Amino acid sequence: MRSSLSTLTRWIDSKADPSKAGVASGIDWLRTIPYIGMHLGCLAVVFVGWSYVAVSVALGLYALRMFAITGFYHRYFSHRSFRTSRVVQYIFALIGASSVQRGPIWWAAHHRYHHATTDGVDDPHSPLQHGFFHAHTGWFMTREHFPIREERVRDWMKFPELRFLDRFDIVVPAILAILMLSLGAILREMAPGLGTSPGQMLVWGFCISTVALYHATFSINSLAHAWGKRRYKTPDDSRNSFWLALITFGEGWHNNHHHYPASTRQGFFWWEIDLTYYFLKTLEAFGLVWDLKPVPKERRQSNLINPVDQALPPVAHEE
Repeated sequence: MRSSLSTLTRWIDSKADPSKAGVASGIDWLRTIPYIGMHLGCLAVVFVGWSYVAVSVALGLYALRMFAITGFYHRYFSHRSFRTSRVVQYIFALIGASSVQRGPIWWAAHHRYHHATTDGVDDPHSPLQHGFFHAHTGWFMTREHFPIREERVRDWMKFPELRFLDRFDIVVPAILAILMLSLGAILREMAPGLGTSPGQMLVWGFCISTVALYHATFSINSLAHAWGKRRYKTPDDSRNSFWLALITFGEGWHNNHHHYPASTRQGFFWWEIDLTYYFLKTLEAFGLVWDLKPVPKERRQSNLINPVDQALPPVAHEE
């Protein structure tokens, strides 16, 4: 009973009961009930139906939060591939936190550990070492990977507002869920012709959008290390995939990324669509981000698996 109460407490405060948080004992099924519940919530679509406005909100929230994850959780917090202000940093940390993938410090810490151990026995989400399920979703369900690897993120631990998002990582998703219910209620009263409701907006705007975001993001851990093409001779099994790049706004150019993680751009060539990079360039034009790190020409042309690729044209302004 005490262990169960401790787990329930950690749904609200991730710092609760730290003595048990790091025990490696397989999947903590009680702790993952909210994650499972999010998937079950999608099934409620058979009761609430759909509307154009609900689907549009779901797609919009998917796009906004995907950019927050790929552009900021990944390329900014994990790799520091560009610079921004503390205000913009926090705004996108908040949006990223609404993705229900925990806080930016936890996310960055585990991602940095992944790069340090990629496809080795210690890599928590390597499909080669631990199988598809564990790489895709099982690894973060364990007590072993619940705590923040603080030694990897000393640079971010100095920001109390970021530490708050990590400690109380349920707060922002809960607010988003309430906002979806409220939006549905307002639209039902003020614009009944739209055919939406609080339950419909919650299911589409929160549950379905979030679950789609989950598995698109997680596919980079699992599928992008097992399916696709390799351009560079990296010490891991990272792959490039056009289709994964589309749904993850550029993260599918994963072999490129593991070849040179410091680059803001992951689509190294003009035909490699990288929506996250395009959005960051837009923010740069407004002065909201700056110092986007390019791919040096010598790195783009080094360690190629196929020598023919040496003749590929460069990306403009990326030298």
